[in-house]
Amino acid sequence: MTTAPLTNLWQATANAPTFAQTHDAQSVDLAIIGGGFSGCSAALEAAKAGLSVILLEAETIGFGGSGRNVGLVNAGLWTPPQEVEDTLGKAAGEKLNTALAGAPALVFDLIDQHQIECDAVRNGTLHCAQSYYHKKDLDKRLDQLSARGAPVQMLDEAETQKRLGSTHFVASLFDPRAGTIHPLKFAQGLAKAAQDAGAKIVEHCPATAVQQNGAWRVATAQGEFTAKYVIIATNAYDHKHVRHPKNQFSTVQFFQSATAPLSDDQAAHILPNREGTWDCATVMTSLRLDAENRLILGAIGSLDHATAPFHKMWGRQKLRDLYPDLPDMPFTHQWCGKIAMTSDHLPKIMDFDGKGYAPFGYSGRGIGPGTLFGTQMVKALINQDESLLPLAPIEQYDEPMTAAKSTYYECGAAAMHAGYPVLKHAKIG
Repeated sequence: MTTAPLTNLWQATANAPTFAQTHDAQSVDLAIIGGGFSGCSAALEAAKAGLSVILLEAETIGFGGSGRNVGLVNAGLWTPPQEVEDTLGKAAGEKLNTALAGAPALVFDLIDQHQIECDAVRNGTLHCAQSYYHKKDLDKRLDQLSARGAPVQMLDEAETQKRLGSTHFVASLFDPRAGTIHPLKFAQGLAKAAQDAGAKIVEHCPATAVQQNGAWRVATAQGEFTAKYVIIATNAYDHKHVRHPKNQFSTVQFFQSATAPLSDDQAAHILPNREGTWDCATVMTSLRLDAENRLILGAIGSLDHATAPFHKMWGRQKLRDLYPDLPDMPFTHQWCGKIAMTSDHLPKIMDFDGKGYAPFGYSGRGIGPGTLFGTQMVKALINQDESLLPLAPIEQYDEPMTAAKSTYYECGAAAMHAGYPVLKHAKIG
């Protein structure tokens, strides 16, 4: 199997709208730094509310994690709902769980409302167990989610294997609220809708300074302007523009590899319902089809690191194991992106004296939470009511040893992938 160049499938298949590359702003109601899910949804919400808005993106819309995402629109977080409540307290945890349970509905409603063409398929997702050891985790999640009213369903071995077209799994937790999208097209669609509503979207224009002295002062290479409110929405691609602690989170790399389009016959047997999937392994694997029937395999690990050969080797072997009847298909696209991972795997919102926010730490769940947080931050600023946020904001946040943790995650993933030929026989990795 040949090695694919580092080419992002989403970038290769998106038709980017036209956005400005210059600004002449003097004063705006809201300045947004970062053009991902959070920033673009915030710009849309603010523009619809009648605020004057400028969004500055250092590269292009969706350049960071939003344009490198798997594209699974999931409800909730990776962290089970009971652990969320144990960490935040019952009331705060219930509030966050309830808000994020409705995040897929928000995403798909925005897609419908603004006619965003992003290959949206709302056929649910499958959280898969590759052994009965891992099914215990799914059983706990089923109990916790069902107790909170989620319409999830445990699928047995036969149904799971039918839906994936693979004998590699013994059970799966089906969530009909969820679905898949082309993530970069979604981010671009949000930005285009915000622009149509009156927001100024500016690409290739990094903020060089963001300072608060009464009003916010935002500087770029093109000049300086003032803003009543600011949202810093750069997450794992943060440039540390404003009052950010040095170590807010660890970064975890996630890479993806896409095959050429499957034939109609092959696609009829592999994920025929087009659910997005991921498994219970310590080093998680994701699997989905895109609109052109490309099979996309993802996992933790960086393709920009010395460990990349281990991840690429694993990907080729994993695909053969999942679908041994497929011909030896080359990967035509491979890419990776950064995830902001907090120590408790829960997102945070930093508060700038009620005049701005900075969300971060979605820990691998960017689409639903990012879109929801962006929307609700604007509502909270307009109404000066922090209770409208999905979780209470914090004035500061710092974590020790974030660089070491990032190295640990990468080396651990590389070790698991390098040892995959042995570990796969244990049925617990």
